Amino acid sequence: MAGSVVSEAKRFIHFLRLCQDDDKDSWAYQENIKISKHDDEPLLSIIEGNQPFFICEKMPPEREPEGAESAEETSLNEEVSVKLEHLGIGPLPLSINTARKLLSWYTMSQNPNMAQLEGHVLHPLWVRCDMSDPAGTSWLGAETVYVGGKATAVKLYTVRSKGATADETSFMTMDQLKQEHQNRHHSSALVTKGWAEYNLFCLVKEESLVIDSQSRVTATFRWTNVEKMLESPPLSSVVTLQIKVTVGDIRSPMFQKFRELEFLLTLAEGLRTGEIEWLDLPETRSTVDLTRELIEGLENVANAVPGQNLKGSENQKSKTDSVLGFSSMLMERGDLDFTEQLWEKMRKSVTSYQDITDSLKLVIKAVRFGQIKPWVHRDSSSSLSRLIVQSYQQQVDTVPLTGLTPAIMLLELGLDKMRKDYINYLVGKELTTLNHLSYYLSTQVDLQEQVVRLKKLHHLLEILGTCCSFLSLPHERLFFFTQSCLQYYKTAPYNEEHVFEMQIKPALISHFYHTEQPTSWAVEVSSGQGSREVKTSWHLSDKPLVDHVPFDSGLPLEVSVSAESEKTAYFRTLVCCSLANFI
Repeated sequence: MAGSVVSEAKRFIHFLRLCQDDDKDSWAYQENIKISKHDDEPLLSIIEGNQPFFICEKMPPEREPEGAESAEETSLNEEVSVKLEHLGIGPLPLSINTARKLLSWYTMSQNPNMAQLEGHVLHPLWVRCDMSDPAGTSWLGAETVYVGGKATAVKLYTVRSKGATADETSFMTMDQLKQEHQNRHHSSALVTKGWAEYNLFCLVKEESLVIDSQSRVTATFRWTNVEKMLESPPLSSVVTLQIKVTVGDIRSPMFQKFRELEFLLTLAEGLRTGEIEWLDLPETRSTVDLTRELIEGLENVANAVPGQNLKGSENQKSKTDSVLGFSSMLMERGDLDFTEQLWEKMRKSVTSYQDITDSLKLVIKAVRFGQIKPWVHRDSSSSLSRLIVQSYQQQVDTVPLTGLTPAIMLLELGLDKMRKDYINYLVGKELTTLNHLSYYLSTQVDLQEQVVRLKKLHHLLEILGTCCSFLSLPHERLFFFTQSCLQYYKTAPYNEEHVFEMQIKPALISHFYHTEQPTSWAVEVSSGQGSREVKTSWHLSDKPLVDHVPFDSGLPLEVSVSAESEKTAYFRTLVCCSLANFI
C-alpha cells in the first residue's frame, strides 16, 4: 500500500515538473484533472503575491474535435502538454478527498526525509474544492518553505467560504480571528494588518438612465493595528489609487474632445485601409459653404481695416463646441489660427473625399491669388500651413489635389490642432514641459505613428480629467502622476486596460470613503518572521472571491435597493495556514 502511494506521488510530481518547465498554460492529468499555471487568480494573488502557482481543478467537458486523430496518431508529448479546449463554462472543483490526496503527494515530494522521492523545487500548489465538507472548504493549498535552498517545512492553507450577508452580527470578531490563529501557531506576539478597497467611480444614475463603462477609480487602503471588523481606515493608512479609464465615457470632461479625436482616428484608419466610414456629423451645412464663409470672413476683415497685418485673424476667437465642451478642464483657446479654424469647420461637415478636395481647392486658390493672407502658428507643420507661409512671399508650390493627398492634408490639420490643444492644457497647467512632451509631439515619424502618439496623449488627458474634475486632487500629486504616465506611454503600446497607480494621502479622499462602504475589506493576523511567517486572514467582499462554486446569498427576496441606509451584503472568506516542519 505504501509503495503504491509513493509510486503515485512520483508520477504526479514528475508531471508537475514537466508542466513547470513547459511554456503552455494548462495540461490534462489522468482523465479528470486539469492543471494550470497562474499568477492572477484574485484570492490566490492576495495570498501568494505575484509568484506563479499551480491550480488543480476538475476537467471540463471536451469539445468534440472535427476530424480527430486516433489515439495511436497522437504522441505522448502532445498528451502531456496539450492545452484543452472546453465548452466555455467556468472552472470546476474537485472533491475534498481528491484535493487532500493531491496535496499529500505534493507534501511528500517536498519532504527531504522521504528518500524514495526525488525532491524538486516546485511552484505552490492549489486545488479547487467543492465545499462538500461541513467547514465549506473552497481551496486547499501547499507552499514549501526553503532555508538556504533546503526544504524545511510546508505551509498548508485552508480556505473556507460563505455566502453573502449584511448581518454584521454573523461576522467573525477580531478576538475570534486571533484565537483561530493561536490555535494553530501558539504565538503570543501577533501583528494585525487591515486592507480595504473603495470604488470611487460608481455608476451614474439619473432617473431611468444608467450610464456604465469600463472606467474605474478605486482606492486601496493598508494599515496596521486593526481593532475591529469593518473599521474605517485611519488617516495613517497607505493609500493607492488605481485608475483605469476608457475613452469615450460620456461622464468624462473630455467627451467632446473625444468626438474630435474620433473623427481624426476615422480619417487615419481610412487612409490606412483605403476606405473611410464617415461618421454622423453635427453640421448640416456643406463643407464647401463653411469654407467659403471662412474665406469671405477674412476678406471682409482685411478690406475693413486698411494695413491689416498677418495676425488679423488672431482676434477671431473660435469658440467652437469642442472647446466649450471641455473648458471645465482644458483652458479655452483664443488663438486658433486659420488652419485650426478650417479643421473645426471641416471635421463637423465632411462626408466624402470630394468635400475635402473641393474645400482645399477653395483655400489654396484664395491663398495663391492673395485673396487672404491668414495667420498660422509659427510651429505649424501641416502642408497647408507651409503653403500659407509661402504665400507671404508670393511663392506658393503647386499641390495636385488627387488621390489620398486631400485626406492626408486634412489629417495633418487635425494632428496640428489637437496637439496644440493638449500642449495648452498640460504646459499651461504646469503639469509638464514641452521637453517632456517631445516624444508625443514629434513630426519626424510617419502620420500613422503620429496618430498613435496623439491617441496616447488623449488617454492621458482622460485620466487627468478624472483626477481633476472628479477627485479634485492637488497640483503636486497631479504633476508627479503626469510624469509617470508620460514615461509609461513612451515605451508601452496604447492600452485602455492598463491600470495607472498613484499614491495619495487618505485625507485627500476622506469625503469619499467616510460616506461609503468598502467593496472589499480584509484583516490578517500574523506571527513568525521571514519565510516562516504564518497568517490567518478574514475577507469580506461584495463579490465572491471563489468562482468555482455557487453561493446562496442568504438575503431576503425583497430588498430595497434605493434605501440610503442599506448595508452592503458581503461574501465571507477565511484563510487559515498551518506550518508542517520537516526538520
